[in-house]
Amino acid sequence: MTAGTTVTAPDGSEVVLGEIGTRVLLKNSRVRVWEVSLQPGEAQGWHLHHNPYVVLCLSTSPCHMDWLDGSPARQLSETVGGSVYRPVSPVHMLTNDGDALYLNRLIEVLDLGEEASGDPYFGVAGVPAESGFEEAGEIPSKVVVDEDDVRVQHVTPEAGESYTWRTGAYPALVVDLDLGSPDVTYLEPGESYTLPAKPERTSGFNLVELRYYSSPRT
Repeated sequence: MTAGTTVTAPDGSEVVLGEIGTRVLLKNSRVRVWEVSLQPGEAQGWHLHHNPYVVLCLSTSPCHMDWLDGSPARQLSETVGGSVYRPVSPVHMLTNDGDALYLNRLIEVLDLGEEASGDPYFGVAGVPAESGFEEAGEIPSKVVVDEDDVRVQHVTPEAGESYTWRTGAYPALVVDLDLGSPDVTYLEPGESYTLPAKPERTSGFNLVELRYYSSPRT
């Protein structure tokens, strides 16, 4: 991480970089999960990403992203349950332009960036290649990111419904989008997770599959 590092802007001024999120929720050798929380009008400090990352929206508000190099600002309008996968990026900052809380979960994919652990990973014997639900029939889910490296599904159970999801030959994360219990759970290849039943319908869950793990690397 580069928080505390001083960089020089195009106009010659010095800028001290901050963290890429508000607080760390989970960290291991494969991923680091941040919470990014911005109240209306609040701005996140200048920061730099050294690892590709997945953004999962829990609470939306219009935002814009400024770039230290002077590139045109990028307007953001995210949807709760939606997700984007982004590569490493230049120094930038995020500002909440709306009148509601902006809240996300930002998952850094460490093995694909500058903070790779160097630990080799291989497919797990006996584990099916693809993930899946144990229940038969139609599941209320849709794929919101489908990349070679990462796939994200958004699952929206009705009140009282529960489903059990099993990972494939790669680790994964389950992110609860319920603002009352916004948990993040990391799963190893082949592990299962039962989505907790809720008394009322919520924004659901994001299932984040680290698909790059299914290809042997050293």
